[in-house]
Amino acid sequence: MRAITPNDFPWFKYSDYTFSLGLMLGDDAFLSGHSASEFDPESKKMVVKGDMAAQTRTAYAKIERILEAEGLTFADVVRVVENVTVSGIKDYPLAEAVRKSLFGSATPAITTVVVDRLLRPAALIEIEVHATRAGGKSESGTVEVADGTVYLPTMLPTDEKGEVVFEGDFVGQYRYCLEKANNLLNKLGMNLGQAVTTYDFSTPATRDVYSKSGRARKELLGSNGVFPGAGGILMRQLHHPEILIAIDVTASRLPLRNINPGWKRYETLTYMPGVLAGNTLFMSGFASFDLDTQTPLHPGDVVAQAEETYGAIAKVVQAAGGTMADLVNTIEFVTPEGLPEYKGVAGVRQKLMSAPWPASSRTASRSARARSASCGRCPPSPSSRAAGASRSGGPAGRRPSRGTGR
Repeated sequence: MRAITPNDFPWFKYSDYTFSLGLMLGDDAFLSGHSASEFDPESKKMVVKGDMAAQTRTAYAKIERILEAEGLTFADVVRVVENVTVSGIKDYPLAEAVRKSLFGSATPAITTVVVDRLLRPAALIEIEVHATRAGGKSESGTVEVADGTVYLPTMLPTDEKGEVVFEGDFVGQYRYCLEKANNLLNKLGMNLGQAVTTYDFSTPATRDVYSKSGRARKELLGSNGVFPGAGGILMRQLHHPEILIAIDVTASRLPLRNINPGWKRYETLTYMPGVLAGNTLFMSGFASFDLDTQTPLHPGDVVAQAEETYGAIAKVVQAAGGTMADLVNTIEFVTPEGLPEYKGVAGVRQKLMSAPWPASSRTASRSARARSASCGRCPPSPSSRAAGASRSGGPAGRRPSRGTGR
């Protein structure tokens, strides 16, 4: 595993930061999330310029430069995650048009996440990708890669005409999204019992009924005895005012094994701390909660909460036979209240991780439910298992040593 280091990257001096632009693991490139941010020599600050189309072009120009450093192109990309702000979602078709013009006939799986805001207030979109020399097989919006991982597009409660179904019915929309994912997997000879992660994004209006989604999860997931890792994140708005839930699902053809460091509460839940598929560990999201009582810890202290969260991640990684040095990709969801002191989280990551830093992304959310906020994915260390390709699904974090780039 090694960091991707382009010879020419004019947007900012990436060597000053404790995150990787991207990581190579065998034939696979896992890129961090990239926005249109760049260093302005006049103000000596990171700035973001342009409308949605211009920002998307800049983000993809960065991605293209990073891929080129490894002899890869957009044709090698198997998954794209586009984090789009609430203020930018109305102009998202402009971003889609830019992407389509760059990718041509290539058809990666597309995940679209609507977020309250990005780290840079002026940023409208942040993009991360997974590319591989081994290629992928596309089918109805899904992409299967060589290691057996299957990426699905974002599941929305919309029918073939794009119209929202089960308006005002969160439970109905949740079940519809899971059934929609199952139907896509059926076309590949698979089913939701092979899901390794489910990440759901919902609105504040769902707070009182969110727990009722458990029945659909119990009926549709875990049919092979292994429930997926999961994350649940609250966002102010999703893709459409009538959409209450959006779900991202990743699956695997490989035999699955649940990973639990010994936390008893997971024995009765429809998700697990981690799922091992071959040499790849897919993890749930974690937040600063007591994992037995679900009592929030360190209220108001984002640095202490980050330490608690990454501590939980470390325990899951260790239970799978790996170390934090094996992390490939992380995503952090930070509440607006946590952003002013967020730079202090870099020290937590520096203490627990080291170069080559994981690829990473982060966004702002209303709040994270008990099973979300941060997640990573890693291959077990070669000393315990043969290293293999891996990526972090869902949602955990970059680690800037002096501010942040992207």
